Amino acid sequence: MNRRQFVKRSLTGTVGTMVLPTILPAGVISGRNRIMPNDRINLGFIGVGGMGSGHLRSFLGYDDVRVMAICDVKKEQRDKSKQTVDSRYGNNECVTYNDYRELLVRKDIDAIVMAAPDHWHALIGVEAARQGKAMYHEKPLGLTVEECQVMRKVVKRYNTCFQHGTQQRSDPQFRFAVEMVRNGKIGNIKRIVAEATGCRTVPYPQEEPVPEGFDYNLWLGPAPLAPYSELRCTRDFMHIKDYSLGGLSGAWGIHHIDIVQWALDADNSGPVEIEGTGSYPLEGLFNTYHSYEVEYKYPNGEKLLYIDRDTVRSKIPQFKAPSSMAILFEGTEGWIYVARGYLDAYPKKLLNTVIGPNEFKLPFSNDHRRNYLDAVRTGSKPISTIESAIKSEIICQQAYIAMELEQKLYWDNENEKFINNIAANKMLSRPMRSPWHL
Repeated sequence: MNRRQFVKRSLTGTVGTMVLPTILPAGVISGRNRIMPNDRINLGFIGVGGMGSGHLRSFLGYDDVRVMAICDVKKEQRDKSKQTVDSRYGNNECVTYNDYRELLVRKDIDAIVMAAPDHWHALIGVEAARQGKAMYHEKPLGLTVEECQVMRKVVKRYNTCFQHGTQQRSDPQFRFAVEMVRNGKIGNIKRIVAEATGCRTVPYPQEEPVPEGFDYNLWLGPAPLAPYSELRCTRDFMHIKDYSLGGLSGAWGIHHIDIVQWALDADNSGPVEIEGTGSYPLEGLFNTYHSYEVEYKYPNGEKLLYIDRDTVRSKIPQFKAPSSMAILFEGTEGWIYVARGYLDAYPKKLLNTVIGPNEFKLPFSNDHRRNYLDAVRTGSKPISTIESAIKSEIICQQAYIAMELEQKLYWDNENEKFINNIAANKMLSRPMRSPWHL
């Protein structure tokens, strides 16, 4: 029974009289990811390390939200977060969990914020959708194309409210740059350059004892068994191939790839040709790409260069944002260069452009978290959807596979697989450590 049918039946009853229940369970009031106007949104948090703790502090600032539960495999982190929540509300009601599945089965939690390590993203996201939870899902969507496809399938099956953590869609400077491109203000696109991070080199650490209160086996989860060291389990995990693809996806790359897709109106499409080269650190624990240059071609002929920070700044003079990765859109009539907190253009008068009322305008959001909460409450479409998430993530995966195989690859956007390349298609998935599986 959908929400409309339920309300109609509640109003008429079985004999045509008005029957209004005085108390409804939270799951019935909300339907699947719908909250009544005067109800609070009950939130759970899964992963409260670097990104997760920042999200927690921010969501606690919204009056229509109640943080109900915290989950993290590190006791120190979940206890610290519980203290933050209880201090905000003046009580001791926030419940903590070591295992995310225990949080997700709670019927009184409407939505989650998920910021676990990258190798957990698909598994947690799939289970959250199955349990009827709306989700703010940090990037990346998954570590393989297959994981992303399963995520999309389950999110759509359960009609899940999904917001991807590509928050630049809620940044006014990125929105301005995209609208400039979409309205032809720099002419026809000749080339787009997207900058991301590269891996650094660190010595391979000695094995250390697992700290008390840290469920290291659960932290590893679907990843291969490996000796514990603190360096492996800090934010730097993103430089280890078992847990991430480094700058190509989890760290920075997907943010800018997402904006490129937005600018090209390609949320349901993507490049058709991919080739590139890259290099790894020669030794040490970190083993994702240190430097890389990947070239893409879109169906309409637009070209994208996806490149690491050190290389691009030695080759392209426009790249000069002081403290952030950037994107350059080059057109036949000028260029626009955008980073977080930085905007430049040529000719300079482009910066004074006002998008007119009859020109193309993007959906408006200046607060990615608020946009998510509004979507949960109203059932509206969030600004970073599962469709845009999977297409941006596929582009990051394409870069990795092209460099690994050292081949030019051709992609079928409709069927989401490489054309006539068995080796490349085998890399669209990878096994998980038993007993974990999608």
